[in-house]
Amino acid sequence: MSKVWRNVATAGCIFRKMKAFNLRVGFIVPLNTNGRINSLMRSKGWSLRENGHVGAAEFIASENFDSRPVGVDIRLLVVHCISLPPGCFNGGHVESFFTNTLDFDAHPYFRTIRGLKVSTHFFIDRSGHLKQFVSCAERAWHAGASAWRGISGCNDFSIGIELEGQDTQEFESAQYETLLTLARVLMANFPIEACVGHSDIATPTGRKRDPGTKFDWSRLRVLEGIELPS
Repeated sequence: MSKVWRNVATAGCIFRKMKAFNLRVGFIVPLNTNGRINSLMRSKGWSLRENGHVGAAEFIASENFDSRPVGVDIRLLVVHCISLPPGCFNGGHVESFFTNTLDFDAHPYFRTIRGLKVSTHFFIDRSGHLKQFVSCAERAWHAGASAWRGISGCNDFSIGIELEGQDTQEFESAQYETLLTLARVLMANFPIEACVGHSDIATPTGRKRDPGTKFDWSRLRVLEGIELPS
């Protein structure tokens, strides 16, 4: 089944075209491309709406984004990890960082990231709860200097997914479960070719380490038709 999508932002809406699709009022229903996007998942909000939001995600608006280049397809998923301060979870600091409301004087580490303006499309906390900060139609500022298959500027054609954690620590099963479901929804709506770690695309090589050696890529092998790090 063809999954060729073209995204055009007009008056804040996304217009997409493909050869086969199911349309429900108010949102686009994910196609059952691998037998895993089913009616139960749709009933729980696992669908991509016309505004580029995933219904199952809690949306928290970030100002740290801009427009994708016209005519560029979303081909790549990039997995990151983050915790603020490092190794501390569930404090709400990551959300504050992505929305430019972090108190940089609240912890010594925060002073080292003062003034940075970054974001991600999605954030999965330790419980598996999904939050979205930027519409999939827009370019979130998550990858920085980067290249994939010789193409620089991965933010142009990728979707960033942050997992709450650090690159030296195991991730939770609930996070993998949410990540898999999210990946299936995105694969059903965009011509995703690969899912990589931030460390795989950051330039120069070695600039980033996340999601790190503790991230279990074998959990994503159930995804069909997508390239993963070896």
